[in-house]
Amino acid sequence: MKKLLFLLVPALLFSDDLKSMLLFAEQNNNIIKSSKLSVDAKSKELTSAKSSYYPTLDTGAFYQREDKPSPFSPGTVYAAYAKVGVDIYDGGKKSYTKKQKQDEVDSASYSYKDTKKSILLDIVKDYYNLENAYAFLAAKEEALKAVKAQLTRMQEFYKAKLATSDDVDRLQSAYEKNIYDIESQKFQIVSLKKMLELKVGKNITSIEKSTFKKSLTQRALELDSTQSLRYSKKSLNNLAETIDSYYYPNIRLEDTYTYYGYQDKPSFGTTPISQLNNQNKIMATLNFRLVDFGVLGEQKEAFKLQAAALNEQIKYKTKEQSMQIELAKARIKTAQLNIQSSQSALKAATSALNTITQKYSAGIADNVVYLDALSSKTEAETLYEQSLNNLEIAYAIYYYYNSKNLLEYL
Repeated sequence: MKKLLFLLVPALLFSDDLKSMLLFAEQNNNIIKSSKLSVDAKSKELTSAKSSYYPTLDTGAFYQREDKPSPFSPGTVYAAYAKVGVDIYDGGKKSYTKKQKQDEVDSASYSYKDTKKSILLDIVKDYYNLENAYAFLAAKEEALKAVKAQLTRMQEFYKAKLATSDDVDRLQSAYEKNIYDIESQKFQIVSLKKMLELKVGKNITSIEKSTFKKSLTQRALELDSTQSLRYSKKSLNNLAETIDSYYYPNIRLEDTYTYYGYQDKPSFGTTPISQLNNQNKIMATLNFRLVDFGVLGEQKEAFKLQAAALNEQIKYKTKEQSMQIELAKARIKTAQLNIQSSQSALKAATSALNTITQKYSAGIADNVVYLDALSSKTEAETLYEQSLNNLEIAYAIYYYYNSKNLLEYL
């Protein structure tokens, strides 16, 4: 017993259940991280739009030299300046731009949530498909042991001239086929595990059995992907409104202070000609567009049409969600029926194999009947395990299309 516990401890320490995989993937999956960075980028754009309300401060300098200056101007002038500017009125452009950037942040946030939920659902599917593969491998290995035992027994009978070479050859062929199936299944398991590791973001040594809570009383929420489209539509509408700001007056006030320096100052006779040492300039500008031959109007209409196109996608997504929820319910019902059916089939196949094995050992049944019974039991065992895992996938799909967090139902 102590030896068995010693062997199990490493597997328990390094095995992963589905919930721990999903939690790890949330933080480490590259696609999810990329989507999160997109949200951060949009947030920076929003911060920039909010900052556009504040005055601007520019500073600069220049150096100017003329080879042939006029008698009343210096040949070399240098200056440093500082300019403060503020938009008094911009026709609402900044306001709509800020709204548009906020909509883009919200759209990116919902897109991030949708990306995360979609990848977690893919992980769930891969996880239970891997469980199916392990179940098939276990059934095949069990069948291999049974065939090996009968092959060894038949080889002893053949040596004692109590069986023919055909009996041995048929069992040998079945034994080798099981070995081939096992090796093929091991490769399939490696492939599935690698895909799962890629999505989770870490190596997986072994997996533990995990199940979902079973509830069909969920209140469906709108999918995050649909929410993302809604905010993209709002963003386009606000972008269209910024176009109108060009037709309204745009008023800007600027104050520039400049300090001048000179070389080769001009003079009139022996009297130096006075030059500016510093200057403060205040300027107010008024600008609005009178005619552009419909350029801005066409741009606004283009944004409106893009928003209308997104609205049609939203309608389709809403209908699709309702359809997928109904299909998920039907999938759950089918999976439950498959569990009952496969459980009965496994019980019958196990009983039949036990009976035929006794008859085969007593020489009443031939090896063809025995191998058929063994194959039926192996298939029934695999189908039963698959039906259990398919039920878990069905519930995961149901929760996904109700826009639920899968982690809350594990």
